[in-house]
Order: sequence, then C-alpha cells, then structure tokens
Amino acid sequence: MAFEFTAENQTEFERILSRYPQKRAALLPTLYLVQKQHGYVCKDAIGFIAEKLGIEPVQVYAVITFYTMFNLKPVGRFHLQLCNNISCMLLGSEKLLAHLRSRLGIGLKETTPDGLFTLSTVECLGSCGTAPVLQINCDPYRENLGIEELDRLLDELRASAGDAPAAQE
Repeated sequence: MAFEFTAENQTEFERILSRYPQKRAALLPTLYLVQKQHGYVCKDAIGFIAEKLGIEPVQVYAVITFYTMFNLKPVGRFHLQLCNNISCMLLGSEKLLAHLRSRLGIGLKETTPDGLFTLSTVECLGSCGTAPVLQINCDPYRENLGIEELDRLLDELRASAGDAPAAQE
C-alpha cells in the first residue's frame, strides 16, 4: 500500500515546505508529520518522503535511525520514552525503568499486549535540571518523576484510552 498524506496533512506539508528555501531542509518536520499521521515511519513513507523532498531514500532512513524520536515499526498508543542520560540516571531513572518494566510486564522496545504502551529509553532530553524526565509520544515532558507520580500517570493514560484505537499498524 503506497503512503499518501491525508488532505489536511498535505496542506500542512505544503505549509512546511514554504518555510524552507531547499526542500531537503524540511526532512525533520516532514518525518514528524508522517509519524503523526501513521504512528510510525513505514517503508512506503520513506520512499514517499524521498520523492517529495528530492533526496534518496537512504538519506531519509539515515535521519530516522539517527534520532530516537522516529519509529520504523508500530508503537503503542502511548510511547513512553525515559531519559537514560547521566542526570536522569543519578536522580532515579533506573528505578523508574525497573518499575515500568515490572508494572507493564514488558521490556525495552516492547509493547503491552493491549497495544497501549511501548517502552523505550532515549538519550538526553535536555531537561537535566528537572530529572528524571519522561516523554510520552511527542508531548511535553513529565519531569521530576517519582514512582507514585509515574503510577498515577500510567493510570490516567490507561483511563484516557477508553475505546480509542491502540497500537497503529
């Protein structure tokens, strides 16, 4: 199945392109747009992006694999990305990671059977002064996390899921 933008995202893509003098400079915002629409950057989307921006698919792939915020396979509705850099580690991210693994019953880069949660660690999120830090999808950071706050957050996310679709494929 060939990838195409929705009508709304095609309009957004054209707006993005208008901000850059060279199309290839729009690669990062285009990747975000694709992932927002599809949940991850599928193989068909890589070719689609390359064609739209006038670059080679391998260039798109290289950028996707360089950055931790892009996914090449489906992730859960809530992609939990815990910072594992030095400040976060010193302030408890390892304990949070162990707790997440235990509570969710999954390992790193795994998704819960209900499709709600995928767990990853990421390099520095740039919020060392408020460590430990968790990012959910591309939403604002959750900072100064402890086990109790993390448990409340997981409960809120699970409750908010309701009947909404889980993992995107």
